[in-house]
Amino acid sequence: MLKQNEITVKEPLFRVIKRSNISMPKAWFIRIAAAALSLIVCAFVVMSITGDNPLSVYLGIVDGAIGSKRRIWVTVRETLVLLIIAVGLAPAFRMRFWNIGAEGQVLMGGAAAAAIMIYFGQSLPNGILLIIIFTASILAGLIWGLLPAVFKAYFDTNETLFTLMLNYVAMQIVTFCIVFWEKPAGSNTVGIINAANRGGWLPSLFGIDYGWNIVLVLAMTIGMYIYMRYTKHGYEIAVVGESQNTAKYVGINVKKVIIRTMMISGAICGLAGAIIVSGASHTISTSTGGGRGFTAIIVAWMAKFNPFAMILVSGFLVFMQQGAIQIASQYGLNENASDIITGIILFFLIGCEFFITYKVELNRNRKEAH
Repeated sequence: MLKQNEITVKEPLFRVIKRSNISMPKAWFIRIAAAALSLIVCAFVVMSITGDNPLSVYLGIVDGAIGSKRRIWVTVRETLVLLIIAVGLAPAFRMRFWNIGAEGQVLMGGAAAAAIMIYFGQSLPNGILLIIIFTASILAGLIWGLLPAVFKAYFDTNETLFTLMLNYVAMQIVTFCIVFWEKPAGSNTVGIINAANRGGWLPSLFGIDYGWNIVLVLAMTIGMYIYMRYTKHGYEIAVVGESQNTAKYVGINVKKVIIRTMMISGAICGLAGAIIVSGASHTISTSTGGGRGFTAIIVAWMAKFNPFAMILVSGFLVFMQQGAIQIASQYGLNENASDIITGIILFFLIGCEFFITYKVELNRNRKEAH
């Protein structure tokens, strides 16, 4: 019989333990298993709506992503854009600076590219024009990354809210610019910029329309890998990310590292804006970022800030997104259906990181404690 003040406590059936270490093959096995489960769930969701069999759904996904030459290149193009934004976010997130403002940095880079194309596209040689476009876009993104970095370094502001709010400021700036750039007048859209002479458009390379996109993005990916892994700056980023107090103790100027790293992060995202406007869409709107700035956060996080791993993660996500659009169209679903399917995939991919960081064990010593 229990005493009056005695409380019975039951130990849980399962317990969650943080892993001290996990091998890379095992971590990637968990991710692949999560991806496979997400495909199964997506197939059953679509099957329950359409009544078709899962195999048709899978074939529809493949067809939507790589079913024709044009679709292959659209998938490649979208993968490159997502990848370079993720590469830009990597150093900031490695430093534990939560840069949620990639969308705005991309928009500002895109707006700068569009402005140069509109005002100088008819008067400058294309080679010089492209140099100015990319320089302006890099500077625009750099400034948009510098603002929250300065406030964080000197006033300890919340970088998550600061960078997030700057996204909306960037959208309003683009909206303001569209009033002056709209074509035709009253359309509230810019239209295709310099469609006649292709001023400011990235030319094809070796007969490939997006050849320069590939070269630029892969160069930035390799460069970021070297920068973060083999340079003094990369080491400082890692130390600041682990502990600012430790960084200060070993003589690292934390304020300088924060500002420098966010300048690089914003500059690369601004470059992504130029690649979108100059090398892909050839127009500007508030949807130029297309939500990639937020999706890139998932890419960078899942890849553990490894630029080469980001290639695989970006490719898989874009493959599934393009496939989701196809099956939504194929089965007569509305435009939100592809977002639901993409959301299911992201849910599993994000959730699997829990099982990489922690392990769930059966509590074999379960008993009642008094």
